[in-house]
Amino acid sequence: MRRACLVAMLVALAGSPAQAAPASRGIWIAPERLASLPTQGPAWEALRRAAESALRRPDLSNQEDPTNVLVLAKALVAARTGDARLREQVVHACAAAIGTEGGRTLALGRELAAYVIAADLVGLPPDVDARFRAWLDAVRRRPLDGRTLVSTHDDRPNNWGTHAGASRIAVDLYLGDAADLERSARVFRAWLGERDPYRGFHFGDLAWQSDPVRPVGINPVGALRAGRSIDGVLPDDQRRSGGFRWPPPHENYVYEALQGALAQAVMLERAGYAPFAWGDRALLRAFRWLYDEARFPAVGDDTWEPHLVNYYYGTAFTAPVPSQPGKNVGFTDWTHAAPPTPDGREAGDRRARGA
Repeated sequence: MRRACLVAMLVALAGSPAQAAPASRGIWIAPERLASLPTQGPAWEALRRAAESALRRPDLSNQEDPTNVLVLAKALVAARTGDARLREQVVHACAAAIGTEGGRTLALGRELAAYVIAADLVGLPPDVDARFRAWLDAVRRRPLDGRTLVSTHDDRPNNWGTHAGASRIAVDLYLGDAADLERSARVFRAWLGERDPYRGFHFGDLAWQSDPVRPVGINPVGALRAGRSIDGVLPDDQRRSGGFRWPPPHENYVYEALQGALAQAVMLERAGYAPFAWGDRALLRAFRWLYDEARFPAVGDDTWEPHLVNYYYGTAFTAPVPSQPGKNVGFTDWTHAAPPTPDGREAGDRRARGA
């Protein structure tokens, strides 16, 4: 069933080079859901303000450039309202992003996904779309400081790899590259703790690993160290705080890695996979550890993350509205507001199991 869904989606994504790309093929959100979202309330008003922001020239070599998420905001509003002015700004920005990559793959990984999702949301004119596609196909394998976007996803089991994976998956879906999407999904599934699909990561210090002989991106169910729960810890980012100690340090690189991981999961779920169930619901366990053990809720540009966890798992983690967008995506307090149903938790659990 998943294979049939994936094939059908990729056929739609590939489009025809002789025609304009369709308005939204659903890399990030289903068109029918987008069309039903409200155009009032604090989440919408924050999104609308971001959409009306003036843009700087895109710079994919700058890992702190906020232009990408502002372009995403413009695309979401344009797709929801039909605003031609905002759509034109998105088209111009996607074209302007071409060739601005440089520096390190961390910057490209953080920046690229938002432009791809934005292009998918509004549809690019044929000439721009052709250039955009050709560039995407090449840029994912362009060496930057000794790495490519693809090799970074394959090698780095931390925030570098998760951001690279999100942009890689966005490109795979936009281009209709089923083979690389399947490989990307295997890499992500392994990072979540299911080592059998893939074992090519290069880990750093193993102090926070549950089993140093079998290192993973997220520690498994029931993992303990010195009698303390490390179930759900992201060891290769938590290590940035130093060796194991308790109370656990509040290491923001963990949330940085989860920015990329959640973006990967949303796009893979849209493509017919069940990533929120992988690794014994590893993404849910990561948030439980951060909130319950580390006492470290999301703040600042990570506040869009718990909205996704609540949406897909039916949980009730603190999730501010309006939220702030992250380095790669955002505005999930609008796009993925948790359904207000009495059995929301049960419905979320069904989604997380891939049901």
